[in-house]
Amino acid sequence: MVARQQELRFPKRGGKRDRAGRKPNEPGRPRLRHGKRPTTKARFPVHITKRMRSDVPRLRNFELMSVLRRAFVHGCFMRVLVDGTEFAFRICQFSVQGNHIHLICEASSNVALARGIQGWSVRVARGLNGFWERDGSVFDDRYHVEILESPSQTRNALCYVLQNARRHGERIDPKFGGSDPFSSAWWFDGWRDETWRGERSPPAMRTVAEPATWLLRVGWRKSPLGLIRIDEVPPAGLR
Repeated sequence: MVARQQELRFPKRGGKRDRAGRKPNEPGRPRLRHGKRPTTKARFPVHITKRMRSDVPRLRNFELMSVLRRAFVHGCFMRVLVDGTEFAFRICQFSVQGNHIHLICEASSNVALARGIQGWSVRVARGLNGFWERDGSVFDDRYHVEILESPSQTRNALCYVLQNARRHGERIDPKFGGSDPFSSAWWFDGWRDETWRGERSPPAMRTVAEPATWLLRVGWRKSPLGLIRIDEVPPAGLR
């Protein structure tokens, strides 16, 4: 027998190959860039947008909202341990849209924010998957972060989040007095007119945490636009 040198095939790493790299955008659903996140500080609230996967059913459903409400009740306030130091993470306001969720949060650092969002996201995913009897991820891509650093910016973000249904042209049943039932509107104390509450009783459990930052407690009210109207529609360009 004559010995013959066998070809040694090395695994291919990098370079051009089929289906390699980041997945392409879906039409009308641009993906977030993987750039460095803005720095989160304890005195500044943050506006978070979490988008759902395209195969997840529409979220604005009252049966489904009961599942999401439980996730908010148990996930709106967390103690996050970072390098041996305990930090607080809070979800202070929210609204649920058809394929995404808006949050107004407080966190002391990027790590505390990331861990708090991760913990809340796990609760949401478990609840939704249990409701739908499915497995796998429910959230798509990274979440969008906007640091709120001024009274006007904070006021704009609160209006954008709480009134986002109006921004999207969603129908709001008149029996809710103009408030979006798929949001934390009931727990918001900055409405210009409180008569919309009527004689309705408050929800059984609170779904958001009390804010600790000056901007969310007092500062946003100093914006020239003042308190938020129950029928106010956020203008285009706000996020």
